[in-house]
Amino acid sequence: MDETPDADAEIEFLAAERLTFFSDAVVAIAMTLLALELTVPRGATNAEMLRSAGDHWDDYLAFLVSFAVIGSHWFSHNRTFRYVIKLGGRVARWNILWLLMIVTTPFATRVLTSEGAFETRFVFYAAVQTFAGLFSFLMLREIARHGLLRASAPRDLIGTYYLRAWALIATFALSIPVAFFTQWAYLCWAAAPLFLRTTRHVRTRLRGQDPSR
Repeated sequence: MDETPDADAEIEFLAAERLTFFSDAVVAIAMTLLALELTVPRGATNAEMLRSAGDHWDDYLAFLVSFAVIGSHWFSHNRTFRYVIKLGGRVARWNILWLLMIVTTPFATRVLTSEGAFETRFVFYAAVQTFAGLFSFLMLREIARHGLLRASAPRDLIGTYYLRAWALIATFALSIPVAFFTQWAYLCWAAAPLFLRTTRHVRTRLRGQDPSR
């Protein structure tokens, strides 16, 4: 007996839902691995333990940066895929490659906080995040190109997360050449939230909208 159009739509929706659940699980594992790799401060006294924690401040800072980056990726993915009703094009392929970058981030974080060869360590981490942003953008483009969103999706949903993806791509990609001149290249990463907020404010003003919406 042939399946009805409603049955086909249900199968397609379940495929998209399974991809979402799988992605959420992988992201959760990656974020957990970040914490598991943190150095535990040691010391017989409070002062020694605090001193030990201070000696590893760069590990803790790298953890917070990576946690924020992965969290930003997940936020965009989650908000987009809640409106995806089916898979199509190369969405699954770009999603897998995006997840590859996500699960590589804990390793890249350990590389970043190791010693010596600053340029190599920095560039490796920044490249992982650049590719994560690129694969996220390509995934969004496939979703828009093949009309995979439900009719109730916000009109500017894809445009909003295009902007998020490009903010990450620009931030990490531009920091790579800077790293060959100074170790202050880390400051480039702090520009991402400012860049995102500024461009979003400009977009909303041009459209005559309230920026707080």
